[in-house]
Amino acid sequence: MAQQKIFGYANRISVKQGEEITFHANADGATSAKAQLVRLIHGDAHEAGPGYMEEEIANPVNGSWSVDKHFTQLGNYLTVNDPDNRLAVDGPLSMYCHVWPTLPHRGRRQTIMGRWDTLNKTGYGLGINPDGHLEFWVGDGKEVDYVTSELPLMTKVWYFVGVTWDPASGKATLHQEGVLNRYNSLVGPVVPYDFRSHVSQTFRFRQVNKPDVPFLVGGARDSHALRGFFINDLYAGKVDRPVICNRVLARTEMDACRGGDKPAEDAILAYWDTAAGYSSDGIRNEVVDAGPNGLTATGHNHPVRGMTGWNWNGKDDSFRIDPEQYGGIELHPDAVTDCRWPETNRMTIPNDLPSGIYAIRLRVGPGEGIAEEYIVFIVRSLQPTAKLCFLVPTASYLAYGNESLSFNADIIQPMTGQPPVVTDIDVETYEHGEYGLSTYDSFEDGAGVCFTSYLRPIINMRPKYRMSSMNITWQFPADLSIVAWIAHQGYDCEFITDEDLDREGLDLLKNFNCVITGTHPEYVSERMLDAQEDFVTQGGRLIYMGGNGYYWAIGFDEEQPSCMEVRKLDAGMRAWAARAGEYYLQTTGERSGLWRSRGRAPQKLLGVGMIAEGFETASPYRKMPDAWHRTVSWITAGIEGEIIGDEGLAYGGAAGIEVDRYDLSLGTPPHTKLIAASGGHSDNYVLVTEELLYAYAGLVGSLDYRIRADVTFFTAPNNGAVFSTGSIGYGQALPASNFDNSAAKMLANVVDAFIKDGPLPGQKWTLEEKQWR
Repeated sequence: MAQQKIFGYANRISVKQGEEITFHANADGATSAKAQLVRLIHGDAHEAGPGYMEEEIANPVNGSWSVDKHFTQLGNYLTVNDPDNRLAVDGPLSMYCHVWPTLPHRGRRQTIMGRWDTLNKTGYGLGINPDGHLEFWVGDGKEVDYVTSELPLMTKVWYFVGVTWDPASGKATLHQEGVLNRYNSLVGPVVPYDFRSHVSQTFRFRQVNKPDVPFLVGGARDSHALRGFFINDLYAGKVDRPVICNRVLARTEMDACRGGDKPAEDAILAYWDTAAGYSSDGIRNEVVDAGPNGLTATGHNHPVRGMTGWNWNGKDDSFRIDPEQYGGIELHPDAVTDCRWPETNRMTIPNDLPSGIYAIRLRVGPGEGIAEEYIVFIVRSLQPTAKLCFLVPTASYLAYGNESLSFNADIIQPMTGQPPVVTDIDVETYEHGEYGLSTYDSFEDGAGVCFTSYLRPIINMRPKYRMSSMNITWQFPADLSIVAWIAHQGYDCEFITDEDLDREGLDLLKNFNCVITGTHPEYVSERMLDAQEDFVTQGGRLIYMGGNGYYWAIGFDEEQPSCMEVRKLDAGMRAWAARAGEYYLQTTGERSGLWRSRGRAPQKLLGVGMIAEGFETASPYRKMPDAWHRTVSWITAGIEGEIIGDEGLAYGGAAGIEVDRYDLSLGTPPHTKLIAASGGHSDNYVLVTEELLYAYAGLVGSLDYRIRADVTFFTAPNNGAVFSTGSIGYGQALPASNFDNSAAKMLANVVDAFIKDGPLPGQKWTLEEKQWR
């Protein structure tokens, strides 16, 4: 019997009372699943805490769901909108473009452009054969004729590639020329390699074009008995300004096109200007046809734009300066940002369902491991009344979604100081690329993944999941420890997401007194950052519950808000680095990378910023002298002794995993109080790379005084304030000893004060009582 498993996702990650949400599930070995709406309370089964906690909610959506096997279209490609079949050419034609192949020797056919039906062998196509040679082919439904270049394509070298084809004479001629310069390719002009190949072949027949076959850039249509039509023969690499003409271009014309000239207007059937459409706000997924027929092409699974083209000069480092040098669109055969599975079921959120974190729990067969799925979503109130708001760091969940570091990252075991603990869920994630990758992974060709989306199963965004490389809860299940503490304390709390804040800005926060973050809010957009800074300035109180927070600058796709983009640049602790000239987000036009590199170090808003990471131990904090200052002594009231957070679900302490410190040189407000700090971390804790100008021995926990987690507090205008824990591990310390511990006590002191109207304790001197109140 086939192994039973089920995975799914929702069409939205945040939904208000009264709104509708749809669910999309894929099952193997089962035709029905048992569905149950649950409220998620605590996501860590660690023995030192209260265990896993969920609450089943009565709802008509509960019960047996019909489920089925679905397929996912992987890969980036462009589909041309050609309703009149103008590209079903049966006469003479010329096609060309510039390409930068990243996997020319992949061992599979790759279609660069054409109107090719792989199954039925009809149409025409220009591409790369399994041996890495440029090839043009035509099919009549029975046979295929082709012409092949003499020389294989080199990896990451810019070429001009094209074909002229005259069915009347049967002559097909390939054109292959290297166009590398000092900057645009992996190798430079000093390499004594002949990139040129011009080959002619006489074909026996002309192409037969079926009316329903699309013209594609980056793939070809195929079919399968179970899944129907899909796109196959996917191309890996960049393509720049593909063109198709209605006649055979002369060699001199092709040479001129190689240098960037356009063909004569009356010869153009379509000229997809991949450099057109850029603005200071980025560029969308549609590619404009600058030819006479307006045959717009649409990108699938977010082809990467804002990429250097064949004519990049190495000087202009952004499409905002000279978009003509940014015609490169990068395509990856293993990309996915939308599984596009059909709807399995839907529900309308009841008006009386409290704001919180919920999931549809689906079970098939044994109902555990890969036979159990949680499709997570956040419910918002129509009219929030709570004074406390939990900002769910969904952008960071997306960034880590389906990470496979234990399988793919050579550095992961030295970094974590332990072997991975791999489960069937981890193996499923690794083996099934159709669920998509994280921004900590790389594509097959080695390029870093810069797009991520929740329109796919995110295997590690579920309760009970433990990150295999560290064997602790991480991101979403770790944040449920804060959620459980909020529930244990009995606070009335509203839940919102990063996407909500990015769309709605400050207006979303104005009714709250206090906003509390998750354990690792690493990825933030400018609008998210602006809203929180304005919130604090105008009297709001912010509690930063994490480490390595507010680190990477990201953008959301306005046309598909489920999708987030980030580019890792030449600073920061990162799994990959963007190539030169490719630092700007196509979704917003902003420079990505560290916020610190854009003048907004986390210390300016939070008081602390990233300093180190280490993954096999954690430490407690020790009170600093400021803790007894009359203006802030209320923060540690009721905590005996100097030690805070000496127990926890993540390595046994509150200060650890990734830690942040107070640093006046990076913008920590000068009046900030240093309440507590950790110390004595192991040598698995290493200084972050952005702190280094020169590397030298001793940049480890036992030797470098800077490696610590700092608890800080400072006041802001209009009774605003910020309290920061400076540690990912702090949130996971809250449930220890059934929430009766010093870390939980200190946080309760702060939340109790922050949610109240009026001045904070200790900030007002009363002459009559001669004390700070």
